[in-house]
Amino acid sequence: MKLSTHAGRSLAGCLAVAGMVWGAAGVQAVDISGAGATFPYPIYAQWAYAYNKVSGVKLNYQSIGSGGGIAQITAKTVDFGASDLPLTPDKLEQIGLIQWPMVVGGVVPVVHISGVKAGDIKLTAALLADIYLGKIVKWSDPALKQVNPGVSLPDRLISVVRRSDGSGTTAIFTDYLAKVSAQWKKDVGSSTSVKWPAGLGGKGNEGVAAYVQQIDASIGYVELAYALQNKMSWVQMENKSGKWVSPSLESFAAAADHADWSKAPGFYLMLTDQPGEDTWPISGATFILFHKQQASADTALEVLKFFDWCYQNGAATAKKLDYVPIPANVTKVVRESWAKNVRAGGKPVWR
Repeated sequence: MKLSTHAGRSLAGCLAVAGMVWGAAGVQAVDISGAGATFPYPIYAQWAYAYNKVSGVKLNYQSIGSGGGIAQITAKTVDFGASDLPLTPDKLEQIGLIQWPMVVGGVVPVVHISGVKAGDIKLTAALLADIYLGKIVKWSDPALKQVNPGVSLPDRLISVVRRSDGSGTTAIFTDYLAKVSAQWKKDVGSSTSVKWPAGLGGKGNEGVAAYVQQIDASIGYVELAYALQNKMSWVQMENKSGKWVSPSLESFAAAADHADWSKAPGFYLMLTDQPGEDTWPISGATFILFHKQQASADTALEVLKFFDWCYQNGAATAKKLDYVPIPANVTKVVRESWAKNVRAGGKPVWR
């Protein structure tokens, strides 16, 4: 299924119609709705398409950014929210939510420079931070040339592109910059939305990708699937171990290998700047947000059945799109949290 590059995409057009449908087994199925992160949109689109074929259940997912997803699930205008920034255990308790990870992916700096192909340019953590701080303003800066010998870097101003909306991709990106740059941590910080020192804002991963494609001498950051789908030139990064790495399923998996979900209350865990020679430094999980107290047991069960199906049947598709599936030992704990926490009419929804 071809994915468009328009910001604020929805699965509604091809995957959702309001109301009820008859499932594959002839049982009336409840359509489900969600909203949030653009980071996992490519895999959610593929999963929803495949699940609809086997179940008849249709998913209406609005790809509006993590900030919007958190707002909509808090307001209970959707059945589930999606965010690349996990909520703290205190915040989850305050809103009455649980959360769980669905896949691990990576945020990738991408550039548009004439004659430069994917992987040609290398950036250290310090260089990336200084570009987004507005301290390095030209591609011909000596600091950039020093780590990119043999690459023809133009004597042009760098057009910085970043997110304009509340974004989990931004949360991962800025969390990384705050870990590697003391100035970034002090002056900007990390969140789904920050006061950017420089740059042009695009809505969603789609919007950032579109701007970078349109503007020569630009740099932006997107989830890898968007870079690959749009044939964008990603950069190599120097990781915490001092090794140059490319974004890939393997380098994201190397970051995920250091994740100890068993010691993460509420599954609250950030995967940026992890150790390991093969680790991609700007990696992160994407999460589902779900109310513990549900108004409709049928709808709640359909949501959980969908994500259970994704865990059981979606790994191969996730890998094709360069997402790392969540390991079986973790999905087991996730299902246990559903059984323990999710209630409708005082009764457990997942058994």
